[in-house]
Amino acid sequence: MRDAFGKVAVLLGGRSAERAVSLNSGTLVLAALRRRGVDAQPFDPAERALEALISGHFERAFIALHGRFGEDGTLQGALEFLGVPYTGSGVLASALAMDKLRSKLLWQASGLPTPACELLRADSDFGTVAARLGLPLMVKPVNEGSSIGMSKVRAATELEEAYALAVNYDRAVIAERFIEGIELTCGILGAEALPLIRLETPREFYDYEAKYVAQDTRYILPCGLPQERERALQRLCLHAFEVLGCRGWGRVDLMLGRDGAPYLLEVNTAPGMTDHSLVPMAARAVGLGYEDLCLRILETAATESEGRRSVG
Repeated sequence: MRDAFGKVAVLLGGRSAERAVSLNSGTLVLAALRRRGVDAQPFDPAERALEALISGHFERAFIALHGRFGEDGTLQGALEFLGVPYTGSGVLASALAMDKLRSKLLWQASGLPTPACELLRADSDFGTVAARLGLPLMVKPVNEGSSIGMSKVRAATELEEAYALAVNYDRAVIAERFIEGIELTCGILGAEALPLIRLETPREFYDYEAKYVAQDTRYILPCGLPQERERALQRLCLHAFEVLGCRGWGRVDLMLGRDGAPYLLEVNTAPGMTDHSLVPMAARAVGLGYEDLCLRILETAATESEGRRSVG
């Protein structure tokens, strides 16, 4: 196995607001790869210059970074320049998936369902925005993950305060119509959609605490939907993933409204790999353990040009 992959950098930590989660993910990935005989080494871009990937003779990079400078195309571009094959989506797809507004615009242009939203500014007429979109609303930084900076707004008078919180994390902020119903997530591995997981939390929404701290979050797998309905939603998620140009692996989040209609929320191109994480959970349901999952992801490592050839 050591010869199959060469020396592998597990990129973890970084400088985003999700650094703590990334360190957790990366540490577990590192241990899993080493247990399978891979020559894997930790590499924190917040502490080492990326040029050390070349001087250190690394042959592949496993991206366990979340958020900015890891999941948004920035790192992918640097790795392209250095010629180091990496896991996950390429430069453009990573940037689009990280950008909640532009990914939604692409989905809308492709006829895919996603909740209505508006870009907010400091001088926005918040009451008018609430009237157009309807309440409740989710207010989100456009380029953040792990629900950081997000708020659920039930009254128009709360919208300005929610914007003030979100803009601390990103200058671009959207208000999105909140879909009441069933929250689902779909892991993607290669060209395969993994089983859907249904998420339930007693909190206002599936926020940072529910994802990484709370012990009362429920992960329901199988998700409880009829088999043919689940397959249709898996196909939708794969299509949404492909529309953004994503490759390798990732996770698509969506809501199923009370009327049964699906609504795509976002794509994560470097999902969490912690003990609370969803892709490892879905992989286990099809008989793929954590170590094997890490190897499968590592096998997808490519540059943009290699990724285009494999798709072709």
